[in-house]
Amino acid sequence: MTIRLLGRTEIRHLAKAIDFRPRKSFGQNFVHDANTVRRIVSSSGVNRADHVLEVGPGLGSLTLALLDRGARVTAVEIDPVLARQLPTTIADHSHSEINRLTVLNSDILTLKKSDLAEMPTALVANLPYNIAVPALLHLLAEFPSIRTVMVMVQAEVAERLAAESGGKDYGIPSAKVRFFGDVRRYGTVSPTVFWPIPRVYSGLVRIDRHETSPWPTDPEFREQVFELIDVAFAQRRKTLRNAFAEWAGSGNESASRLLAASIDPSRRGETLKVADFVRLLQRSEDWHVVPDAAPTEAQPTEDSTSDAERQPEASSV
Repeated sequence: MTIRLLGRTEIRHLAKAIDFRPRKSFGQNFVHDANTVRRIVSSSGVNRADHVLEVGPGLGSLTLALLDRGARVTAVEIDPVLARQLPTTIADHSHSEINRLTVLNSDILTLKKSDLAEMPTALVANLPYNIAVPALLHLLAEFPSIRTVMVMVQAEVAERLAAESGGKDYGIPSAKVRFFGDVRRYGTVSPTVFWPIPRVYSGLVRIDRHETSPWPTDPEFREQVFELIDVAFAQRRKTLRNAFAEWAGSGNESASRLLAASIDPSRRGETLKVADFVRLLQRSEDWHVVPDAAPTEAQPTEDSTSDAERQPEASSV
């Protein structure tokens, strides 16, 4: 093996050498267990053919493991101190692997295609808990070249992302990520493998993008589907007939659109799969032809995002 992975002692010594203290606002909890980073990378399936986008590389634990698989890595780090240090750490713990690393000092939530010289084929990251869902949805939408995602997030968020329709954990994140592909849980990670130790467990989630999407993937169509998802979950106790009344223009119109999409108006939002939301939009467009009654953009309510996007803890590798 040409690469030496970071351990607990090295992580602490490295932080001390650069006079660095983890900032909770950036979700800086660093993985120091080699078996954990190997597990993440192995589960992702990345290899020499991949260009991996890594979010929040921190001190470089996961970065080293990704480079050890032969992949090219673009690491996006918001902290300028860590972004400057990362190339030095990689060079000190490897040989020519530094030539396959690009480091960007940037906010992942504003990252665009034009920021990268090469489009990524995979996303492998220990996402900061406080931005995990919006970051994941942004990257899936912005980079359709990403075919595989393996992320570590707060265990509660992992449950919600992987939840199936009809379950108590199923909600906005569950439905929206399934617009892009298939979602699976890949186990739990103990807080003891981090420094500093967070107060919560983490979970691994893998997303495999649809080889051929069953529905249109253009931004306008996706935003309209996401609008329906937001509306359906804004007030979970409402029947779909009542939930979509404002969107459709009236309760009767809402029921008519739902029936046209073969959806019982008495059902509730948590029972709908993403395919149901897609069908509702498509059938509404085909069936309802009055121009001034077309769906209008709804503003997401606090309830529509807070159940999974506001998290008390944060973490990054």
